[in-house]
Amino acid sequence: MRITILFGGTNKERLVSVASAQALHRALPEADLWFWDVADTVHEVATKTLLDHARPFEDDFRPGAPGIAIEAALDKAKAEDRVLVLGLHGGRAENGELQLMCEMRGIPFTGSGSASSNLAFDKVAAKRFAAIAGVPAPAGVALENLDAAFAEYGKLIAKPAKDGSSYGLIFVNSKQDLVAVRNAASTEEYLIEPFISGIEATCGVLEQPDGSVVSLPPVEIVPGEGTFDYAAKYLLKSTQEICPGRFSPEITAVLMDQALRAHRALSCGGYSRTDFIVSAKGPIYLETNTLPGLTPASLYPKALKAQGIGFADFLRDQIVLAERRNRERI
Repeated sequence: MRITILFGGTNKERLVSVASAQALHRALPEADLWFWDVADTVHEVATKTLLDHARPFEDDFRPGAPGIAIEAALDKAKAEDRVLVLGLHGGRAENGELQLMCEMRGIPFTGSGSASSNLAFDKVAAKRFAAIAGVPAPAGVALENLDAAFAEYGKLIAKPAKDGSSYGLIFVNSKQDLVAVRNAASTEEYLIEPFISGIEATCGVLEQPDGSVVSLPPVEIVPGEGTFDYAAKYLLKSTQEICPGRFSPEITAVLMDQALRAHRALSCGGYSRTDFIVSAKGPIYLETNTLPGLTPASLYPKALKAQGIGFADFLRDQIVLAERRNRERI
């Protein structure tokens, strides 16, 4: 099968996707490059065009070639016996829509299937499933109870319920922040929760070619300016991401167990990454990412390295899994 890296996307996380694609292509130099743009068209991209894009986290990527509709591109992928390595994040790329379009055509692709992608992408539903699996999660706050919750807890956090949290994250520290939450929630669904003090952590889960599923070493996150938003993740050199994290053996074991529970509860496939706050009472679930970032600055590759797994080896194993799942599906 021909390996094709599909990156870009129609949502605001497409900048991160370009940086992921650069890392993917360096590990899979034989792969073709397809860019999915905001006009919902897919463009073939030359290696030089991608690798010469110097500021992927800040500047929009220009493919430099005409494109075809996403549906036509997927038909082409099927006709040409391609396997898609997904260097995509958020939006239709992570909510299961793209995965379903591939499944309907019998196209193998890396990462979770459509149903699990859709479930994990909905933070409210994902939190409920994780809780059923025994993973502690914070209580939600209804928008109509926003003022009362702020008075009770003193500090809240709000984030898009069905999108990545790098963008749109709102820390509610004052009454004027309540206005920001209401304005944001007027255009998209927001998840609102009490703010939980603690150490930010994330833990990856990896499905191996033999079908076994294991947790990777947890990562401890020390944001450069106090909050782990887009700038802290990708632009600030002062942010520290320590892997393995400096947690006690007991907390490390709980993080790894809960990440594995969340992965299984959401029926994830291939790989996932679950985010936590390590509070005074132990780890608290935040969300699960079915297409976590794969840039050199991203957390999942750091965990792979700490586990002694080469990035190229990881990708080739994921391609094997994608082809196997596709055969089973059809």
